[in-house]
Amino acid sequence: MSLSKERKQEIVKRFETHAGDTGSAEVQIALLTERIETLAKHFDLHKKDNHSRLGLLKMVGKRRRLLNYLKSNKSDSYKLVIKELGLRR
Repeated sequence: MSLSKERKQEIVKRFETHAGDTGSAEVQIALLTERIETLAKHFDLHKKDNHSRLGLLKMVGKRRRLLNYLKSNKSDSYKLVIKELGLRR
């Protein structure tokens, strides 16, 4: 259920704040969102997979905390990430 190397590099290139950036909040949020979407599709087939569901809930919580950090410290970047990822409809 992990991301392929190529897909991960695409996401990093799209959201990086400077060259070689892999750890900024923007990149982490984008990667978590991709993994969350993948797991959501997984649960359509495997409804009783509660172990993976716990991991999903942890990822959602981590993404929420990163979004709160971004909102309080870099509001312009927060708005851009929300718009790009299609969160907060």
